[in-house]
Amino acid sequence: MTAGTSTGTVPPGRSGYAERGYADLAQQPWIRCRSCPALLYRKRLRRNLDVCPECGDHRRLDAPERIAQLVDRDTFRPLPGPAPQLDPIGFVDSVPYPQRLAAARAATGLAEAVLCGTGTIGGHDLVLAVMDFRFLGGSLGSVTGELITRAAEHALAERRPLLLVTASGGARMQEGVLALMQMATISQAIAALREAGLLTVSLVTDPTYGGVAASFATCTDIVLAETGSRLGFAGPRVIRQTIRQALPADFQTTDFLLRHGQVDLVVERRALRPRLRWLLSAVAPESARRPGTAPAPDGPPTPTAMPVAMPTAMPVATQTSTPMPVAAPVPDPTDAWRIVRSARHAGRPTTLDYLAAAFDGFVELHGDRLGVDCPAIVAGLARLGDRYVAVVGHQKGHRPRELRSRNFGMAGPAGYRKAIRVMRLAANLRLPVVTLIDTPGAYPGVEAEQHGQAAAIAESILAMTGLPTPVVSVIIGEGGSGGALALAVADRVLMLQNAVYSVISPEGCAAILWNDRAAVPRAADALRLTAPDLLRLGVADEIVAEPPEGAHRDPAGAARLLRRALLENLAPLLDLPAGELVRRRRRRFRRYGAAASVLPSEAGPE
Repeated sequence: MTAGTSTGTVPPGRSGYAERGYADLAQQPWIRCRSCPALLYRKRLRRNLDVCPECGDHRRLDAPERIAQLVDRDTFRPLPGPAPQLDPIGFVDSVPYPQRLAAARAATGLAEAVLCGTGTIGGHDLVLAVMDFRFLGGSLGSVTGELITRAAEHALAERRPLLLVTASGGARMQEGVLALMQMATISQAIAALREAGLLTVSLVTDPTYGGVAASFATCTDIVLAETGSRLGFAGPRVIRQTIRQALPADFQTTDFLLRHGQVDLVVERRALRPRLRWLLSAVAPESARRPGTAPAPDGPPTPTAMPVAMPTAMPVATQTSTPMPVAAPVPDPTDAWRIVRSARHAGRPTTLDYLAAAFDGFVELHGDRLGVDCPAIVAGLARLGDRYVAVVGHQKGHRPRELRSRNFGMAGPAGYRKAIRVMRLAANLRLPVVTLIDTPGAYPGVEAEQHGQAAAIAESILAMTGLPTPVVSVIIGEGGSGGALALAVADRVLMLQNAVYSVISPEGCAAILWNDRAAVPRAADALRLTAPDLLRLGVADEIVAEPPEGAHRDPAGAARLLRRALLENLAPLLDLPAGELVRRRRRRFRRYGAAASVLPSEAGPE
């Protein structure tokens, strides 16, 4: 029910082999496979690309190892530019966030959870961004997002294909909602490549979950999965703990993904390089091959080959330009938790309540046109004053029966596909879009995973980045992680006074970082999830006042306040040309996180 967060710390001094279930290969000539009883000679395992020759188990590779196996020898060049240090919300749990970063850098020799650069495969130029699970579980933070976005922008400027190799537990909770924003930032960079006719390929490796799975891992032109990988929006533990659902034996494995149409190909490691070379050849004319580079044979790379320019550690820059504003702490941690409880109040007005009281008429449109109508998403055409608009929103309900029938506002893939359909209809009809967001998160069940929950969220985010019509989003209650962001890539983002917007729920954060249910109020405070917090961070544009004691005390008054805010925020957007709307929206999401400190001129005011 989150974007998939991870702490993923690796103890300093431990090798990737030991962390991934093997004895330390740097010290022992013989190691035992994690998946079978085979005792393997270290050099033999290396020659076999770190795949067990007895059972075929693919051990995890770190980013330098992956690059060495994929690209032509001596062709990898890291992209220029240091990775800034960033602690955007001053997060502290048992360990201050900067200390976690320092430990990860010392353990991995990398500045961040991704290594980006240029190279060739079979003589064909490309840009690649390779994630490293050793670094805080490959979690997606602001700097990680900035580096991947820069790689995509470099691919666009040089007109080269982009390869993304994913290995991640999801968005980085220690950076709050700014980590969540990276899903949209990277997705819109991929959208620009798609619009330019440039190939994008994602290579899913083990594991790929949460916000990474629900954005750039699944919204590229071609999605490959390495044998033995796992991919999903919610991990098995989250599903068992939240909805207590039994899981199939092969849940989220490559067999599961291929059978349910979630990936284009499942490829063994030995065949990855030939397959990528073939795909690059299909989109690149012979004249585009790097001069003087002969086509490489379709065999495996030399296991010992390591790109000459591979850095042991990227430079880390200290922030010297204007820093990202840090949200001031709520004076009392219980205040943030009180607001969370208010956002979840069963009497709080829902999307249908606001449609009845704040709008002047509504015609609901049903279904995703693929056989399903998700009850957790309401979508259709409405009238607001003298103007027609499209409205898409999460629907929870008030009483237990209605809450169950609406799945507590947790949408499945069909809900997000219905939303995309109605938003695209609005664009075709030149109607503005209003989204009303109130969800604990996207539904994490088995059926949702079977039908492509991660890809549906990714496609909704991608579609909204380029929607050629005004979009105003309002967080009316809970803004739960990727399930909320999928409807919140907007020109204007408003939050009701007692609404919240977060990368993970306070309960989930407390369970992972404190392992203590009593720490939930403290986690709510640390996540900086209230409307004033989000306003200070620049994620929200305006706080919509609520009646005294909250919207649930006076729903009609709350509807009047929401109507006025919508009319005021839509008005200045209506006269902007479609191209300018898209340009401003993409500039908005480009500025979050690291971009605010290292790219001030590109991420300036709208």
